[in-house]
Amino acid sequence: MKNPESSIYKKNLLIGCLACILLLFAGCSFYPFLPDASKKLSGGYEVTDMQGTVVQIPHKPMHILTLSMSLDEILFGMVPSDRLAAISNYLDDPKLSVVVKKAQRVPEKISSITPPSAEHVMALNPDLVLVTEWTRPDYVATLRDLGFPVVVCGGGRSLEDIQDNICLLARCIDEETRGQQLIAQMKQLLEEIQEKTAVIPDEKRKNVVLISMMTNYGGSGCTYDAMCQNARVINGIAAAGLKNGQELTKEMIIKINPDILFLPNYDDHGTYDTDSFIHEYLDDPSLQTVLAIRNNACYYPRESYIYNASQDFVFGVQELDYYAYGDSFRQGDNRHISFSGEE
Repeated sequence: MKNPESSIYKKNLLIGCLACILLLFAGCSFYPFLPDASKKLSGGYEVTDMQGTVVQIPHKPMHILTLSMSLDEILFGMVPSDRLAAISNYLDDPKLSVVVKKAQRVPEKISSITPPSAEHVMALNPDLVLVTEWTRPDYVATLRDLGFPVVVCGGGRSLEDIQDNICLLARCIDEETRGQQLIAQMKQLLEEIQEKTAVIPDEKRKNVVLISMMTNYGGSGCTYDAMCQNARVINGIAAAGLKNGQELTKEMIIKINPDILFLPNYDDHGTYDTDSFIHEYLDDPSLQTVLAIRNNACYYPRESYIYNASQDFVFGVQELDYYAYGDSFRQGDNRHISFSGEE
């Protein structure tokens, strides 16, 4: 005959074991030996970059390296300069940058054209590397093989791209609140600009052409084109059917016949003869019938604004509107949206 007390004991033991198993699955975040909980408790997290790669970031990054001027500018809006391992060498040029003061606080500068060698990156020892989609895949693979968390971001071709980059960077550096603040401020400033331009009838919109030293820049699908759309000016290059990457010829300028020409003022720290480049256009007899030249409507917008693919994109929009529609859009130098707590 079975011992009834023994049966009851075995039954209670079985129930107790089942309860423990259910508790494990129902409340796994309380058990540090489970993988997900261990990751959370250690401070690490995952981020999916714009190419769909899941990147493991072991802790909140405090020594960040980007290989893009625009990504540096976004970071300066969210974190103090001492969290950047190195920045673009263009950021200390007042003709290209609105964050010169902040850039001067970061001693290490790297080329925005030629990425640093793997050995240089190892010497910098960043805890996060941020690159754009333009970065060579083999270079990204090399840095990842060396153990660096590398996140690929977008190229900032549009307002939406820039805001996506802000959100992605904010997740990467564990500063999502500041990222949301940047986007909210962008939206507010754009709304204020567009309230003014909304009253401009279609027939009064200015047709503008950017003459860039990058003669294949300015068509549809670039940051400048997105600024034109948000500024309610007609990008004559895009309207003529040119995509970004296609060269703007003098024949095309004659065909577009813009109301306004935007001219370059960047001189690469005095090493490039920008004046000669400009006068190849302004003094060309074949271009003298162009409205902008005939009416002396040739302007030099601040390139730190109109080539900007960070949160400061909005000031590029305002810069275009100032030259197209007048003093109600006037603004000062070095405007920069930031919630980093650093001036």
